[in-house]
Amino acid sequence: MDIQDEWFTVEEIDRTTYAISEYGHWERVHSYLLLGEEKAALIDTGLGIASMKRITDQLTDLPIIVLTTHVHADHIGSHGEFEKIYVHEEDEEWLINGIKGLSIAQIRYDMARDITKPIPKTFHPDTYKPYQGIPAGLVADGDILDLGNRNLTIYHTPGHSPGHISIFDKKEGYLFTGDLLYAETPIYAFYPSTNPTDLVNSLEKIARINGVSNIYGGHNHLQMDSSILEEVLDAVHWLRENHLVKHGTGIHQFKSFSIQF
Repeated sequence: MDIQDEWFTVEEIDRTTYAISEYGHWERVHSYLLLGEEKAALIDTGLGIASMKRITDQLTDLPIIVLTTHVHADHIGSHGEFEKIYVHEEDEEWLINGIKGLSIAQIRYDMARDITKPIPKTFHPDTYKPYQGIPAGLVADGDILDLGNRNLTIYHTPGHSPGHISIFDKKEGYLFTGDLLYAETPIYAFYPSTNPTDLVNSLEKIARINGVSNIYGGHNHLQMDSSILEEVLDAVHWLRENHLVKHGTGIHQFKSFSIQF
């Protein structure tokens, strides 16, 4: 489906899977819409600079559930446009009461800087406030969500946030990793609300999932080949052996990705 939009870029991964990207912002955030036969799952809702629902309404008439990979401002921006929001219980408090570890001043600064596309008139960075609300439900490690002939498995993958999740579409082999794994810029686990040990354990966890064909992260380059998971395992072992899995050890660069502790 060809959708022209001034802010979002919509790319068809296959006939029932879409990437909704915000390339006009320095974070280059990706959200993903997965269509089943009975309902759809929207993985994250982006920055909130423009209306995500305006896009999803053009892609499907199915009822939509929102699966939150983690509660950071750049992934919950349009949560308020949807009724059925799901989050892991370890991030539930952040969704209800606000994100810990990042000030509103920092969030507004990061939201407004280095924008290369025209922004909607409805976006006001000086008054921007991340979504807060009570989720419709919680997801847990091992949960399987049935969209109708399409099942999604939830993996609890903390580190970047306490309740970070990754989502595996076994039928297609798609693994959606949020901010646990992406390319080009460092994966972040250096500020106080992050946990380097959890992050490394989570990387090992996803690297051992069988049947992964492609990986779709929350930022930058849209798609990673499953071969990166072998590199992830090597990186995990190297970081542990060299006692680098702790705050303050800096940026660790590997062939296809990097991590900042």
